[in-house]
Amino acid sequence: MARIYAITNQKGGVGKTTSCVNLAASLAATKRRVLLVDMDPQGNATMGSGVDKSTAAFTAYDVLMGFIDVPDAAITPTEVGFSVLAANSDLTAAEVQLLNQPDKEHRLFNALQLVTNQYDYILIDCPPSLNMLTVNALVACEGVIIPMQCEYYALEGLSALINTINQIQAALNPRLKIEGILRTMYDPRMSLTLDVSAQLTEFFGDKVYNTCVPRNVRLAEAPSFGKPVLNYDRQSKGALAYLALAGEIIRMNEEVAGAMSLR
Repeated sequence: MARIYAITNQKGGVGKTTSCVNLAASLAATKRRVLLVDMDPQGNATMGSGVDKSTAAFTAYDVLMGFIDVPDAAITPTEVGFSVLAANSDLTAAEVQLLNQPDKEHRLFNALQLVTNQYDYILIDCPPSLNMLTVNALVACEGVIIPMQCEYYALEGLSALINTINQIQAALNPRLKIEGILRTMYDPRMSLTLDVSAQLTEFFGDKVYNTCVPRNVRLAEAPSFGKPVLNYDRQSKGALAYLALAGEIIRMNEEVAGAMSLR
């Protein structure tokens, strides 16, 4: 069964889409079967994975509206090693159209049930706001990965996101939990970075990943070439960081599975 994670933060510019694309590529590099679901109408994760959002025959919009099933809509670019359920501006219409649909919060959850045995990991890239698309992602997943910068305003945004997660958990998805906090654009030379990082560790404990993603030029350049950084510059600090993150996530899941098998 696939582990389904939503990668989200209601604050923009924290490396959310960058993390989704590069974690997908890094998991795929370890021979895991990965599906990236783009739920952001901007379609940045789609483009960053090498898929042209303007020419995709089917997108997440078609899946949410029930026009097509995920297996028929997912695209597998040969270079990146993982499958993509693309997104484009059509998703904006879905936000409004879903309001009148039955079981509107569970559309993505129901759609993904058809493919949970076909993938090891399903990563959902969410829009940087709380809307029906984000709600669908949080209902469909089992855990939330939160990328965030180590700065003061990011802490304020994190508090609002935790409240949202708690509300979704109580009302719609009792399985939902915070899977991990990922520190992005990390610069240990700045005292504020170290202070915020210490606060995160104090509050969230082992929910904070050991891996920190540094500020990295190659990481910033890769999306303009339609590639994860692993396919753009495998030896860059950004690529190595996301490979380390993938390894950390895989080890955590294996430890949980091992512990459950001993019960």
